[in-house]
Amino acid sequence: MEKCKILVVDDESRMRKLVRDFLVKQDFEVLEAGDGEAALDIFYEVKDLSLIILDVMMPKMDGWEVCREIRKESKIPIIMLTARGDERDELLGFELGVDEYISKPFSPKILVARVEAILRRTNSRGAEDILEAGGIEINKSAHIATIDGKPMELSYKEFELLTYFMENQGIALSREKILNSVWNYDYFGDARTIDTHVKKLRSKMGDKGEYIKTIWGMGYKFEV
Repeated sequence: MEKCKILVVDDESRMRKLVRDFLVKQDFEVLEAGDGEAALDIFYEVKDLSLIILDVMMPKMDGWEVCREIRKESKIPIIMLTARGDERDELLGFELGVDEYISKPFSPKILVARVEAILRRTNSRGAEDILEAGGIEINKSAHIATIDGKPMELSYKEFELLTYFMENQGIALSREKILNSVWNYDYFGDARTIDTHVKKLRSKMGDKGEYIKTIWGMGYKFEV
């Protein structure tokens, strides 16, 4: 079986080696780039990348610029690494379609667990997994969402979140349940991550955003 290819982008060679060693142990193939321009060169050249781990602070081109360029071409999952714990950075990351956001210093084991969780969800889609409700259609295998026949521009996490809502129509879902199911790891943070994604998702759904109902003090419910 072919190994999943992961691109690790960081200007610190020591950090790249740390992440690479942990990923290689889990049987991933790792490509490395020391700056944003080199990262984009690899991204355009290697067509079967599975995931990108991207540092924010880099010379030549920072992580945000790299992310913007990649998102013009691809919905490939992106995990951002940053030395800053600034909430504005985190919100910018979600605006740009970042799937995970990890502050340095971090545990390499946790990073690998998150990589595996994302890839597990990406690779476990059935061939004919189609969901439809109220004019919204999701093709899980092709990773395409349409609304009244028009494609929706969703980030990886927004797509996963909408899929989860549609799979659990009419069921009240707590934020903890959503985090554990969609983010697929034990989340030690607050619920703003979900609220940010729901807000973005609703805006992209237009009038149909009202299908995602807020249950105050608990979470959300998808109901057509």
